[in-house]
Amino acid sequence: MNTSHNDKTSPALAEDSNLPTPIDRRSFLVRNAVIGAAAVMTGRTWTPEARAAQAEKEAGAPKLGATMSPDLNIVKQSKGPVITVLEEFYKVGPGPSSSHTIGPMRITYDFYQRCTKLPTDQLAKATGLKVHLYGSLSATGKGHGTERASLAGLVGKEPATVDPLFLDEMKEKPDQTYPVKLGEKTFNLSLKDIIYDSPKGDFPHPNTMTCKLMAGDKAIYEQEYYSVGGGFIEWKGYTPPKKGQPKYPYATMKELRQHAEKSNLSIPQVVMANEIAVSGKSEEEINAFLDKIAGAMLATVKSGLSVKEGVLPGPIKLQSIAATVWERAQDDKYEADRAIGMVSACALAASEENARGHLVITAPTGGSAGVMPAILFALVESKRKLPTEKVRQGLLAGAAIGYLCKHNATLSGAEGGCQSEIGVASSMSAAFIAAAMDSSPQTLENAAESALEHHLGMTCDPVAGYVQVPCIERCAFGAVKAWIAYMIASNEVESRHRVDLDTTINTLAQTGKDMGAKYKETSEGGLAANLVLC
Repeated sequence: MNTSHNDKTSPALAEDSNLPTPIDRRSFLVRNAVIGAAAVMTGRTWTPEARAAQAEKEAGAPKLGATMSPDLNIVKQSKGPVITVLEEFYKVGPGPSSSHTIGPMRITYDFYQRCTKLPTDQLAKATGLKVHLYGSLSATGKGHGTERASLAGLVGKEPATVDPLFLDEMKEKPDQTYPVKLGEKTFNLSLKDIIYDSPKGDFPHPNTMTCKLMAGDKAIYEQEYYSVGGGFIEWKGYTPPKKGQPKYPYATMKELRQHAEKSNLSIPQVVMANEIAVSGKSEEEINAFLDKIAGAMLATVKSGLSVKEGVLPGPIKLQSIAATVWERAQDDKYEADRAIGMVSACALAASEENARGHLVITAPTGGSAGVMPAILFALVESKRKLPTEKVRQGLLAGAAIGYLCKHNATLSGAEGGCQSEIGVASSMSAAFIAAAMDSSPQTLENAAESALEHHLGMTCDPVAGYVQVPCIERCAFGAVKAWIAYMIASNEVESRHRVDLDTTINTLAQTGKDMGAKYKETSEGGLAANLVLC
């Protein structure tokens, strides 16, 4: 074979040993290969040295708006055992995005509480509060209602208890002012105090925001915060709360499954034992929380199905379709068709509630909040009549998968694309079904792996920045894929399953790192860039 042309476009693989040390090896090689492929297609000639220099430049370039500081606790935690607990993971709050509404509302509520504790002489100088949004929060915050959520937190509203009608009023009356009392002073805030700052920059996290207590034009107290996905928040100088040590420490699915198999326990039993040890709560308290979450999930589906018609908020003018799909599915001739239609309708219903800004449950995020509720509804509100104990098992198993994805990858669409939201939700839901059906730990892992594997590479490209297109229908596909994943896992020879969950989660993380920033919740690529709104 004549290699003279290849010599001009491809440096020898032997040069790997001389890769630039500050640059990630995989990123360098990927960029090198892409440059070579482009050269072949365009006819351009690169010397090996020039191509390597360009690959080094591109691999080392900062991904604007999509950075992750190693100082973040969410990054540091990946080096130890999983210590996330249920009340941190399953959160109730307003849609349409856990990272763009629930997170910012928690952040500004936290900042307001900090301000109330400042010295009297400092508060006496205060004239107002300001919030600056950066990165993805700035790029798509309008469509997510980030400014309303941020203002609501400043005036004392919390995600789990805020009335969605309060947030709707903010949208309908954008010039409305709201009184805030700090010390002896009261001043009025409005949406103008929430500032959409730079969407691009070298931020510690793609979802960065700063809160400031102002004295005229000068900030007299400020704090930098990060909405790191799934409603989790951190801040500059964050120290995680002290927790107990897990009874069965694990950082991978392999370790979790080994604990279950060696101790003759199910995955939910291992997770429950750890929950008790880490949170300090009793099993009864934990079960009560799980029952509350299950009830809230069912309520989101029922609320969504009760809306017979209407247009969802925003410029897309998207029609609500959940109730129509549900009603028409009843007329399907074959039971299997009815089942798929009804599961899809349930996912659409909960996701449409999210799009309306109504209360949903992060499982793991707001954008994916239709997936697990659809599975739960299908198992409980059907001939199966899944008992409470099985629902608890499913929620525990689903949380374990979500914990691992958070621990070793990400739950943030702004960091990893939609694979980190819908993909993880589908994987969690496949594990939910497997646990509810008393499957073995291996079958549960296989189901979770399959569901996640077949969402790898999914970008986050919300049209106009609204969590509607393609997000709502993706919840339906995620729910159906969860069923498919469980059916395959429960009918195959489990020991022959070729791909393990840990490998797939690692691939999720790496794919997210390699994905271009415009495909991560910025609405700069994909459908968001190509669908014309008239």
